[in-house]
Amino acid sequence: MIADTLVIETAASACSVALLAGGEVVAYRHDPMARGHAEHLLPMISALPDQGRAASILVDCGPGSFTGVRVGIAAARALGFAWQVPVHGYRTLDLLAVMAGRALQAQDRFLVVTLGGHGEWFVQPFVRNSGGIIAAAPFQSLQPAAAVDAHGADHVAIGSAAAAYAAHFPDMVFLELAPDAREALLLPADMILPDAQPIYGRGADAKPMAPLPA
Repeated sequence: MIADTLVIETAASACSVALLAGGEVVAYRHDPMARGHAEHLLPMISALPDQGRAASILVDCGPGSFTGVRVGIAAARALGFAWQVPVHGYRTLDLLAVMAGRALQAQDRFLVVTLGGHGEWFVQPFVRNSGGIIAAAPFQSLQPAAAVDAHGADHVAIGSAAAAYAAHFPDMVFLELAPDAREALLLPADMILPDAQPIYGRGADAKPMAPLPA
């Protein structure tokens, strides 16, 4: 029996894949790694039952590691084309927020803070309401000092930069979390993206060349 969904997670410091069926995780692989996602991802998928074959594919679109995001999306698109199945996406920060919402049931305000590029942090506030965990504002890529000034201590800090953020506020609660493919089960329908487009979080470092003089 083909699984409902293959989930691909390569946007952070781990590579994980999961097969979901009937609202449950039926197979899972997870390897922590700072780099090497491209070499590990397809063998991990092939090691799943039926070589990971599923009726749809769900992939982390970022923001996160520039290379990791591209590797995951490229693999998802290639498999989707080969299997002729739909490919959908999700945002890294959304997944971390719903993971935190389950882990910290007594909390209702979360600030997801993850490591970005060039010393910046990806930052986004979320709140818990009657409908679940929702974003309170769009995500930003900010220098640490700017992030601290913008968001203060009125949240629980979540993510790979949570400890660094909370160090500015001695009594702040924080939880270091990393995105995990099997936790995609937690994502509500409105956090699923209709297609898989990369979300890099900051502009390209390279600048176009100035026009040559006539």
